[in-house]
Amino acid sequence: MHIAIVAGELSGDLLGAGLMAALRVHYPQLRFTGIGGPAMLAQGFQTIFPMEQLAVMGLVEVLRHLPELLARRRQLCRQFITDPPLAFVGIDAPDFNLGLERRLRAHGIPTVHYVSPSVWAWRAWRVRKIARAVDLMLTLFPFEAAFYQEHGVRVRAVGHPLADAIPLRSDPAAARQALGLPAPDAAPVIALLPGSRLGEASRLGPLLLDTAIWLYARRPDLRFVLPAATPNLYEMLAGMQAERAPGLPLMLAQGQSREAMAAADVVALASGTATLEAMLLKRPMVVAYRVAPLTAWLARRLVRISHFALPNLLAGRELVPEFIQEAATVEKLGPAILRWLDQPLACEQLTAEFDALHRELRCDASRQAADAIVELLRLP
Repeated sequence: MHIAIVAGELSGDLLGAGLMAALRVHYPQLRFTGIGGPAMLAQGFQTIFPMEQLAVMGLVEVLRHLPELLARRRQLCRQFITDPPLAFVGIDAPDFNLGLERRLRAHGIPTVHYVSPSVWAWRAWRVRKIARAVDLMLTLFPFEAAFYQEHGVRVRAVGHPLADAIPLRSDPAAARQALGLPAPDAAPVIALLPGSRLGEASRLGPLLLDTAIWLYARRPDLRFVLPAATPNLYEMLAGMQAERAPGLPLMLAQGQSREAMAAADVVALASGTATLEAMLLKRPMVVAYRVAPLTAWLARRLVRISHFALPNLLAGRELVPEFIQEAATVEKLGPAILRWLDQPLACEQLTAEFDALHRELRCDASRQAADAIVELLRLP
């Protein structure tokens, strides 16, 4: 017997790997097929095509890749209908997975969606589409589950696996030693994380490198670390660094994004799951976000929330500075990073806020998600 899973990017791959391990506690012989990344593959996942082919961000970007995405979705649909799984689990990637879930559910395959789309933020009418597509919604955050309960969708808030995996106290000294960086009292370190997707990093990479140059001109004691999530990203960022910042004291790391954040005094990063990870590591951060101009134009007319960084969304107020689109400039990011470096009391207060949020999200998420799926299926 097997369960089908489709994860659209690296953050979903990590969720999928945790879910696989938790489901195998119930059923050790369970097989898993679909689309996954390195963490899932390490657990014996059988991937049908590379996960990178689904990792497309933004409305305009998706339109450009739409024919290929639709063809891939049809391929998966045919395969799962021909060889029906016990259940299908779509992890995030709602524009891809919800359509697939709706078709599979129509053929009698139980469907689960893991990670809620941001229906509470924009396009709330999508909850009707979700209700037709899924038998169970698994949310990472409590405020999301309340939204689905109000709309009659079966839901379980499971917490976030990262909150379970990351200790309540991190060790910056050990992280610096692992990366070969100076000890915490030797030099301040700034981590730069422009995102895990090539398109995202191509927009934010130059901005973060230019911000690092701005900072280094004012604080020559600073050191920088830039982790690359994939080999392709490493190659792109290495070329970018050689072109824009050849003299910058910067270490380009292969992977090791968690170590880079844990080692840093301040993290400058793209909006997304990395902001949650930085929060759980209790690191001060400055968040930036840039998308294609048309995507930004549409978002301004559709989005109904005042914050986009996850720590700010969870707190319901701005804990960390965030800059979107034309506001994401060197002149804004640079001073915001310096403020964290120069205000230790503010950093202590932020750590206390982050600690409270960490404890709220620490719910043994993978086990809860697996238990909810087993309960849905009522397997013997």
